[in-house]
Amino acid sequence: MKNKNITFMTQAAMIAAIYVVLTYVFAPFSFGEVQIRIAEALTILPAFTPAAIPGLFVGCFIGNTLGGAILPDIICGSLATLIGACFTYRLREKTFFLMPLPPVIANMLIVPFVLRYAYGVALPIPFMMLTVGIGEVISCGVLGFVLYSALKKYKNNIFPTAGCQA
Repeated sequence: MKNKNITFMTQAAMIAAIYVVLTYVFAPFSFGEVQIRIAEALTILPAFTPAAIPGLFVGCFIGNTLGGAILPDIICGSLATLIGACFTYRLREKTFFLMPLPPVIANMLIVPFVLRYAYGVALPIPFMMLTVGIGEVISCGVLGFVLYSALKKYKNNIFPTAGCQA
């Protein structure tokens, strides 16, 4: 039992750290009304391990904090990533093409309101839904597919189950 918990926490911590690094390194593209957050490609990882769910949430929280986001963005953006990760995990047995949808939809619905009401961005909310959605499709769909394809063959080596997966 102890080994299972250590494996889970280690995987979550590593995913969080990678998310933070990717958000910070690609900060010019990671924030704003037109954004392509490269780190969101990691939202495909719940297909491999449930440890990705807290890892993505914590990574997004820390990444937003270090990126200079304000409190509503830190909280709501992180919750959008958490919601997306939870539903991606639930779709892990389905076709790949459904798995990127939850983070895309969650961010499309939440982030534009944060941009409008927390940052005062004057663009129409439907337009920001479109721009955030396009960025999410690129990062979760396109880059997520590349990551998924690269990891799928080695999933048992990279993400040993150790009893963690359902």
